[in-house]
This record gives sequence, C-alpha cells and structure tokens, in this order.
Amino acid sequence: MYIPFLDVKAPYLELKFEFDAAYRRVMESGWYVLGQEVEAFETEFAAYCEAGKCIGVANGLDALHLIVRGYGIGAGDEVIVPANTYIATWLAVSHAGARPIPVEPDEVTFNINPSRIEAAITERTKAIMAVHLYGQPADMDPINALAKKYGLKVIEDCAQAHGARYKGRRVGTLGDAAGFSFYPGKNLGAFGDGGAVVSNDSDLAESIDLLRNYGSRIKYHNEVVGFNSRLDELQAALIRVKLTKLDDWNQRRRQVASNYLHELFAQSGLILPRVPEWADPVWHLFVIRTAQRDIIQQSLTTAGIGTMIHYPIPPHLQSAYVELNYQNGDFPLTERMAQEVLSLPIGPHLGNLECLRIIKSIQNVGLI
Repeated sequence: MYIPFLDVKAPYLELKFEFDAAYRRVMESGWYVLGQEVEAFETEFAAYCEAGKCIGVANGLDALHLIVRGYGIGAGDEVIVPANTYIATWLAVSHAGARPIPVEPDEVTFNINPSRIEAAITERTKAIMAVHLYGQPADMDPINALAKKYGLKVIEDCAQAHGARYKGRRVGTLGDAAGFSFYPGKNLGAFGDGGAVVSNDSDLAESIDLLRNYGSRIKYHNEVVGFNSRLDELQAALIRVKLTKLDDWNQRRRQVASNYLHELFAQSGLILPRVPEWADPVWHLFVIRTAQRDIIQQSLTTAGIGTMIHYPIPPHLQSAYVELNYQNGDFPLTERMAQEVLSLPIGPHLGNLECLRIIKSIQNVGLI
C-alpha cells in the first residue's frame, strides 16, 4: 500500500463531527469575512502562542510581508534572511521593496547561523528574519543580542513551527513579531490558505489590522494604501477545531521522529537531524542528509513511499532573484544541503507499521 508523504485528509476523518459542526455554524451565520470566528481564533491563537496579539491574514507570505511593511521597511533597506529557507521568506522582503541579504545556516540545525549574521549587517540593515526551519527553533538569544546592538527588528518566520519552544518559550514571542502559515500541510493547517501575525507590539498589530483590510478601519474610509489579506471566517472556524488537537498531534510527530532517530542511528551514509538541548521542536519535517539522496529517494519511490526535497533550489539561485547576481558557490553550505536533503514522511497520522516499513526500506538500500 502506498504511503503518502503526508496524509492531509486524515485530520478531517479524525475530527469529522467537529469540522462539520464548524462548517454549519459559519454557513448558518450569514457572515463570512472578518466576523466572530476570526476574532475568536485570534484570541485563542494569541493565548496558545503566549502572545498579546494575533491578526489573521490570507496566508503566511502575507503575514511576513505585512510585518515588514508595518515596520516601515522598504526601498533602500536590507533584511537579513537565511540562505537556506523556502523562497517565501525572501519574497516577503522583496514585496516590501527591500533587499534580502542571505546568511548561511548552521550545519547542525539547518537554521540561520547567528555567528555569521554580524558580518552581513550594514547601515541599510533594518531587521533580521529568522526561520524556525523544519519545526526546529532557531537560536534566538544571540540573534536578539545582535538586533539590540544594532537597533534592528527581529521577525520570526514560524510557518513550520506551530507550538515549538525555545528555552521553554513558544516561538512567535521570541522577537518583535512573527508570521505563521496555515497552508494545509502545516502542523496547524487550514483547508485552503491562511496565515496570522503574532506579536506583543500593539502598535504593529494595529498597523497590520489596518493594512490587511484595504487600509481601512471604517468601511469606505481608507487611511493608507492597504491590501486585501484577510483570514476568512470558514478557515478560522476550521483551524479553531485543529488548534484544540495541535499539542497532541505535535506529540505524535515527536514519536515518529523518535522512531526514525532510534532505528536509523547506526545507518551508514546518513546524517540525521540533531536537536540542541535548548530546543523543543515540533517536527514539521524530518530531513535526512546523504550524498546518495537520489538513490534513497528512488528506492523509496519504487517501494511506494512518498518523499520530498525541501528545497531543491536555494532562493539565491532561483530565476526570481537573478538581478541579485548570485552565482553557484556563493553559499556553498546551502547549496550542498540542497543536493543532499531528503524529507521522509512524518505526520500525526503516520502509523507505527508504516513508519517501520519506511525505516526498513531505507536500511535495505545498503548505503556505504
């Protein structure tokens, strides 16, 4: 039987009664944009993140983009970003008119390497955008120390890290503001697109509340040039259902990751994820590294097991950023990771027998 990379239908089957009730509640309300469901979700998710404010927006990219805009960062400014990340991190900066300045990752965690950030700071730098990649928190204390030294904002990209903790604190509260994505494949996923900004900065929250709704507080009174980026009522209602299960589902992911780490520990030719003592990840992805990545992927495909590569082309080598004039070799560690990483199936609905089959399939490849 085929094992998909992620079963996105399984959450609905587990909570069908609750989802159907939420759907009916919204449909019968007659109110479908910026109503009670969005307000309730914003309150509940802010509390979950242990933050003061949450503003629901249309998607994760918009969440990051509106944070950058909300802090007045734009043309002529620079924002430090990870070289090793999904391109949305960079696009959020570009859409505001600023320039993303990439920094190589830490080889152990795959997250931005704090020791390399200072060399990338210039007089144009206005913020550092740290990504909690694969559900593992970035090392935020040294990042915040640099930000304080140079007067910079710290923006968290939490698209893959709903519920993760750093030294006991939830991600989303470790900088000035954070952007979340609720794309269906996320740990907390909608049944479509969705996103949110989380922050303790009430001024920023007010600014984003304005920007997301055409720059308007009162209908037909537009104070600034805003956007149409609103989390809709139906998605908010459905995410509220999933939020009640998020910690449980994250714990199931941890068990799958533990099985992988225990059973693949002695497998030659593999570099497994490592978790620093200060991190409590939520395992959005389980990413292995090997120079024989393509061999393993093909073997798993033949065995009926889905895998993915996160990410095959780094942002600095994408056609979208050709004007930045980066070349092969400019960020060698990021480029090497792109050639070696492979994401194994992981999710709260991956059964023990399926997990064992994946492990045995990898062990049968016989890497050296």
